[in-house]
Amino acid sequence: MDKLDAMKVFTKVVASGSFAEAGRQMGLTRSTVSKAVIELEQILSSRLLDRTTRKVSATEAGLAYYERCLDILADVEETEAQVARLHDEPRGTLKLNAPMSFGALYMGPTIASFMAKYPDLKVELSLNDRFVDPLEEGFDITLRIAVLEDSSLIARKIAPARRVLTASPDYLDRHGMPTKLDDLEHHRCLNYGHSTVLQRWELTRDGKTVVVPINSVLCANNGDVLREAALNGQGITKLPTFLIGSDLKAGRLQVVLPEFPPTELGIYALYAPNRYLAAKSRLLIDHLVAAFSGSAPWDGA
Repeated sequence: MDKLDAMKVFTKVVASGSFAEAGRQMGLTRSTVSKAVIELEQILSSRLLDRTTRKVSATEAGLAYYERCLDILADVEETEAQVARLHDEPRGTLKLNAPMSFGALYMGPTIASFMAKYPDLKVELSLNDRFVDPLEEGFDITLRIAVLEDSSLIARKIAPARRVLTASPDYLDRHGMPTKLDDLEHHRCLNYGHSTVLQRWELTRDGKTVVVPINSVLCANNGDVLREAALNGQGITKLPTFLIGSDLKAGRLQVVLPEFPPTELGIYALYAPNRYLAAKSRLLIDHLVAAFSGSAPWDGA
């Protein structure tokens, strides 16, 4: 029996004045109760109880130890209760990471409405487009737009991230509308990435992924840069509809080769695989799902 459990047994013995009664209250045998007290006396090198055939009473040292045990056990109980409440009530600081473009467009009002529900909660939101390991960098939740690979993290899908090939009407008037996949190699392409060496796109044909060569004249690791270049007639790009949905509705951009869409991504909330998910994280994930799942607001085009 560990020391904390032994302390609980000891306080029951003192309060009840009986090994047998303490055992009955705790569901233990009399011998187990007696052994626990003896172990404490050996640890403390002090007799804690005076034992007679009729009753058990605390010695002077035992009474002092009994009072301290009550304080310690009360502190432990309160600490456990406080930790339990952290999983029931949103409090403290929630650290959240999200991609730059998606975060700038959609996280502001979503976080604001979440905080209106839970005014005692503080939120730290970090926006960037680099790969973030939430475990290493201390984020409670990381939003990631990807086809998820195996990970030590737990993921919950927030929304689909449909992508399209798109270009401005001006560019298509000058260079022509591509009608087959091979045409892309002869067009100016604006590619998401870190290097113009990536001269290919993954698209789908009849439900299967195909790799298509492209002529990449611009690469950028930020979708807003590619969007601006496309709006200014610089080429065909591949972007998520959450970024260009309003441009498609307004006719500033047109979908190219709609029968060969890019592979679809998902927007996921990732978090550490703890046994208990803190209330602040659980409630925010539920809030994001409610805001973005189903018919995503940007896909009304």
